[in-house]
Amino acid sequence: MEKAKLFYEYFDAWVQTYKEGAIRDVTLQKYKLSLQWIKKIAPILYMEDINRSTYQSILNEYSKFHERTTTMDFHHHLKAAIIDAVDEGLISKDPTRRAIIKGKTPRPKKTKFLNQFELQSLLSHLNLENKINWDWFILLIAKTGLRFSEALALTPQDFDFSKQILYVNKTWDYKTGTGFAPTKNKSSVRKVPLDWMTIVQFAGIIKNLPDDKPIFITKPKKIYNSTVNGILLRHCKTLGISEISIHGLRHTHASLLLFAGVSIGSVARRLGHASMTTTQNTYLHIIQELENQDTDIIMRCLSGLS
Repeated sequence: MEKAKLFYEYFDAWVQTYKEGAIRDVTLQKYKLSLQWIKKIAPILYMEDINRSTYQSILNEYSKFHERTTTMDFHHHLKAAIIDAVDEGLISKDPTRRAIIKGKTPRPKKTKFLNQFELQSLLSHLNLENKINWDWFILLIAKTGLRFSEALALTPQDFDFSKQILYVNKTWDYKTGTGFAPTKNKSSVRKVPLDWMTIVQFAGIIKNLPDDKPIFITKPKKIYNSTVNGILLRHCKTLGISEISIHGLRHTHASLLLFAGVSIGSVARRLGHASMTTTQNTYLHIIQELENQDTDIIMRCLSGLS
């Protein structure tokens, strides 16, 4: 890295040294995408020329094409590399201090989840025939809140029908089609309790399938989430309900549990979040709405005291 003269050369070498093999491939690709933007924005920026002004200019240019949250992620990638460069004496001062994060006006957010009535309509509309299809996949995610890759990796032996438990301990690398892969984090390895209806349904549909083979993948190949999203979208359009993605079913599952009064800790464990903070940040709007309801309950309770 000391031989790198240009900033993008240093960043490239830094990613290879500290990130490759240490982070998940999907995260590594984000760092490499940041590298491409550095090359595009500052192709001739030398290490000795990096200061607050030049660094802020990079962020400003990047923010013209991205929303603020995305610009913040880009800033964190660059900052981590630059801090190491300061420690190594390649840059005299940290130019990232007090950086201003800008960004494009966010696009109107699409609906991320269904309400209980919409979900019930969707589940009633699924074509749950006598062999595995993608409608069975939609049902499973709606009932468990699993991630797309986690659900793809499920095998019959992951179901414990007597204890009504689903074991989540792996994912399926659907982007490369190379097979089983580790879970997103240690917290993602978990036991997900299943309701009796789901137990009955899946006990019948997978009883003759190989114990160690993925239920939803019939032969080794790449699986595109756009394929399953398209099937779900057609159901939503036919029913005239909110149009969501497969990941939106995960949000739907969590939202219904929170509205039902399930603790945020239990929801976090069921979703396989690394911490409750992730759950709180993701479902902040729901938590705030529930807190407003709690305030009404508290006031009614206190007003009844004499």
